[in-house]
Amino acid sequence: MFATSFVLGYHGCDMEVGEHILRSDDHVGISSNRYDWLGAGAYFWENSPERARTWAEFLTKHPPDPKRRISEPFVIGAIIDLGNCLDLTDASSLEIVRSGYDEFLRANAIAGSELPTNEPAHGDDGDLVKRHLDCAVINFVHLLRERERLKPFDSVRGVFTEGGPLYPGANIMAKTHVQVCVRDPKARIRGYFRPLAGSS
Repeated sequence: MFATSFVLGYHGCDMEVGEHILRSDDHVGISSNRYDWLGAGAYFWENSPERARTWAEFLTKHPPDPKRRISEPFVIGAIIDLGNCLDLTDASSLEIVRSGYDEFLRANAIAGSELPTNEPAHGDDGDLVKRHLDCAVINFVHLLRERERLKPFDSVRGVFTEGGPLYPGANIMAKTHVQVCVRDPKARIRGYFRPLAGSS
């Protein structure tokens, strides 16, 4: 959780946006949707330009915001310094999130608020891709650390198994991937690059 390490991340976007980032000092924007899987931050597919391109192509056909429609799918790569990472493959990180959930549950009970729930995006969505609960819990973990004056997390990293079995009888899922959420891209991204042709 506390070791610094570098990973390669890939972000799917519109070509105009990607080209602008590659030739400027701008960064990938922060996503703060209530359903984001790892809380608020800039999102990357770890080591998978193919998944980043597939995602950009999906958004071309299913834009979450019609004003920001992707007209030409594009992929940019990023060298990410994870820093102090809430790594959901690590037992101590998982315990932090579990404790955060317990506190979040108590806070909602005191406030008389209903807990958010993870929900399907469409009828046959068994992966519950609208992760309202998970997003709220992870954002609450960040808030707790700030209140307790603990070292903040720079990034959140998680492995996700989705998409159904890769083949009949498999326990390997067709869309298994690693996502990285960078909370402050200006502080943690060391550089952007254009993936070589054929790598996405």
